[in-house]
Amino acid sequence: MSGRRSQIQATAAPMVDVGLVVIIGLLLGAGLIVLASASIALADRNTGAPLFYLERQAVAALFGIAIGVGVFRLPTDIWERAGLMLPCLAIVLMATVLVPGLGHTVNGSTRWLRVAGVTVQVAEPARLLLLMYLAGYAVRHGDELRRSLTGFLKPMVLVAVCCALLLAQPDFGSAVVLVGISLALLFAGGARLRDLLGFTALFVAAGVGLALASPYRLARITGFMDPWADPYGSGFQLIQSLIAIGSGEWLGAGLGAGVQKLFYLPEAHTDFVFAVFAEEFGLLGSLLLILLFGLLVWRALCIAQSAAQLGRFYQANLAFGFAVWQGMQVFINIGVNMGVLPTKGLTLPLISYGRSSLIITLIGLALLLRVDHENRLAALRPARTGRRRRRS
Repeated sequence: MSGRRSQIQATAAPMVDVGLVVIIGLLLGAGLIVLASASIALADRNTGAPLFYLERQAVAALFGIAIGVGVFRLPTDIWERAGLMLPCLAIVLMATVLVPGLGHTVNGSTRWLRVAGVTVQVAEPARLLLLMYLAGYAVRHGDELRRSLTGFLKPMVLVAVCCALLLAQPDFGSAVVLVGISLALLFAGGARLRDLLGFTALFVAAGVGLALASPYRLARITGFMDPWADPYGSGFQLIQSLIAIGSGEWLGAGLGAGVQKLFYLPEAHTDFVFAVFAEEFGLLGSLLLILLFGLLVWRALCIAQSAAQLGRFYQANLAFGFAVWQGMQVFINIGVNMGVLPTKGLTLPLISYGRSSLIITLIGLALLLRVDHENRLAALRPARTGRRRRRS
């Protein structure tokens, strides 16, 4: 009797990928540690409280975990059935931030919405909402997507509207990530290669046109190629980042011993936190951090593959899209820090200061864990059915 009770309890208990949970915990812990070091001088100067940014990030982490627990308890079918409600909500969010008096402007960009004293960067939840919608669209309209241009253009019209709203903020980096996620998801859903290449060409042409039309944007895009041409202007941030990364050498200066964060490197606790990490933990520490992100993306791809093998294609698309999202954002952020990509305002997931980004990333990870949980339950059902038939 006790054996049967323990078996029932084991079946009822949540089954999760323990390895993935450990990876998330390590990245989140590393993020809080390096954030404390990167922001302590800035926080002391601006607020008089050295741990100001760390405390706010920690509260956001707890809030994101609490919401994530709630999301984990909900079946993923709920999000699949939501359909067009998800992109409509995303568009409303991104349009609202452009309404005078509602949007909050920082450094010339209006990307934030203030709700009850809380500032939300609308691109973050909008990106997740569009990911959940596109994952379902690729399943519901798979035949049309594979056969005709119309099936490809329908969701891309919504993506184009969202990109236009992002560029109006302006937030070119988020638009690039959104397009990358969308194209990858639709390609996985069966979209024709010629449709993908055609849209990509149009997007690149539009980006080039916008860059040529704005000397400031063009300077930012091309400045990374030779930052020493304007060392105290457009190249200053990248030069300070490269100095920080180079100063770390093999083992780094040690936690808290970095110099570039002391008012030399702008945005040291947000977009350029990787440079601070590299200076204090060195090449070996940086490679370990990149390895953790690689394992996170790999586990997400494995979960997507398992869902596809079980015939759970919406869940497979959801996990695959999340893997592409995280992989792109990590690649772009680190590439910017190392000077191989133009400067873009994208955070390093779970590491950079940014409460909206952290909360939405944790919610996305909760969805990923839920997909894995449902995969494990689905894999157990055939075995249970077989045992019942043998007994009968």
